[in-house]
Amino acid sequence: MIQDTIRKQLPEAMKARETLRVEVLRGISAAFVNEQVTKGKKPDEPIADEDALTVVKRLVKQRRDSIEQFRKGNREDLATKEESEMKILEAYLPATLSRDAIKPVAEALKAKLGVTDKTKSGILVGAVLKELKGVADGGDVKAVVDSLFA
Repeated sequence: MIQDTIRKQLPEAMKARETLRVEVLRGISAAFVNEQVTKGKKPDEPIADEDALTVVKRLVKQRRDSIEQFRKGNREDLATKEESEMKILEAYLPATLSRDAIKPVAEALKAKLGVTDKTKSGILVGAVLKELKGVADGGDVKAVVDSLFA
């Protein structure tokens, strides 16, 4: 389980004095507790891997948004720190498909659903994400679908 892995790695990171890794692992643990409380469960109950992946994906998305904002504000130092944190978080996510691997699925679903114009691209994006649940990034799927109508 992801939660068990993180619990085991936290003391190891502390012993190795990896301050950034410790900070990120503590943040993930806190996010797991928040997710449990939100779902009406006790904070000490184990979190399902599916929920854990959702939490980690949310944390990665937050880092991406922060990096974008820091770069707009010319704060490269903070953007670099967020990128380092994001790399640590991404290690807990399964590998995602490349855009080249997503394209055949998108093309097949486009034909199957009969989507012919860009106004229905949202339906196609949703269908592709449902088909590739957990193995494709939403941003990549949207880019592939948009390229089909270009």
